[in-house]
Amino acid sequence: MPPFAIIALLLILARAIAELWLSRLNQRHVRAHANELPPGLHGIIDEATYRRSVDYTLAKSRFADITDVFDVVVLIVLLFSGVLPWAFGRFTASFGRSIWAMAGFLFFIGIALSMLALPFAWYAQFKLEERFGFNATTIKTWVLDRVKGFLLALLLGYPLLALVLKIIEWTGATWWLWAAGIVVAFQLLLMLIAPAVIMPLFNKFTPLPEGALRQRLFTLAQRAGFPTRSIEVMDGSKRSRHSNAFFTGFGRFRKIVLFDTLIAQLSEPELESVLAHEIGHYKKRHVVKLLGFSIAGVFAAFAAIAWLARQEWFYRAFGFEYQPSFGVVNIALAMLLFGLLVGTISFWLSPFFHAWSRRFEYQADAFARATMGEAQSLIQALRKLNEKNLSNLMPHPLYSGFYYSHPTLVQRERTLCSS
Repeated sequence: MPPFAIIALLLILARAIAELWLSRLNQRHVRAHANELPPGLHGIIDEATYRRSVDYTLAKSRFADITDVFDVVVLIVLLFSGVLPWAFGRFTASFGRSIWAMAGFLFFIGIALSMLALPFAWYAQFKLEERFGFNATTIKTWVLDRVKGFLLALLLGYPLLALVLKIIEWTGATWWLWAAGIVVAFQLLLMLIAPAVIMPLFNKFTPLPEGALRQRLFTLAQRAGFPTRSIEVMDGSKRSRHSNAFFTGFGRFRKIVLFDTLIAQLSEPELESVLAHEIGHYKKRHVVKLLGFSIAGVFAAFAAIAWLARQEWFYRAFGFEYQPSFGVVNIALAMLLFGLLVGTISFWLSPFFHAWSRRFEYQADAFARATMGEAQSLIQALRKLNEKNLSNLMPHPLYSGFYYSHPTLVQRERTLCSS
């Protein structure tokens, strides 16, 4: 086995072992607090609901362990068994090595991997979520969602892949700068049109009816300096009993979206506090900062691909023949291999990103408190949402550091009450 193949295999196994270790560490921690409500949660949640949240957390964690092991096995087989070079040879023998063919190969691998994940997605929805009373999706809706997702990938993703590969022919050695720019422009365009074109393919959006709640939320948005044209209700209950709220779009296309489940679960002051929190993300420029981080990540990824595409050892490690001449085929294969490996590296960076995200959540909470003039409405909303969603209320600190983008309920309450 080539030296880099050994390094890659060890890194993949190290990530898999770390993930399983963190999962087991968290499971033991949750079980240790399962039979008695922790002191920090007294008066926040009743013991029966807490016990259900423990059961839900453990069930999800055990299922995640299975899917993680499966994903690692699939990744190792793909990279080290020779199946990828074999599939590439068969594919190019049938379709050639044109830009459309290379884009087709990348698209085919992506679809094949998503197909392998379908049984796990089905089980999570119709067994695990059903068991705890969260599933509201029908088989028909679930299937239609996947069909629509595939068609969107075909209509949008496949041409984008072809365009990125065509950029290589047009621009030469600086292709990666142009390709990254094209991908970023596509992402921004998608963010602009998704609320009006793509999201309605999956959910129904209706204006929040006239009344006290609508007036209250519009008044809040105006007071907080968040101009919006509409507040809409999304039929989240069509798929799940989980709830959420968000804003989407840019400029004059910006709109606030509330899940119908959220409206059913919270009082008007609590809904106002949740909206104030979401506006806090906008006012604190979290959206812009995250977008900037994403854009930088795209350019860094393409720079890495451009460098790897010139390294013979990179191809040899996974059984591919290296073509010393600059060309689309080399770069397409480098993009594929990089896409398969990048998660192994980004896993170790996730604690830093999630710490940044949790900091944003504290800042948005503080904005909501200042805007509302009190913290109790947001605290009550957080308590209800954690209770309804059966959130893990006592994660192990190391586990939450790796995986949690939001602070725990106890941490958020403590900060809101002390600030």
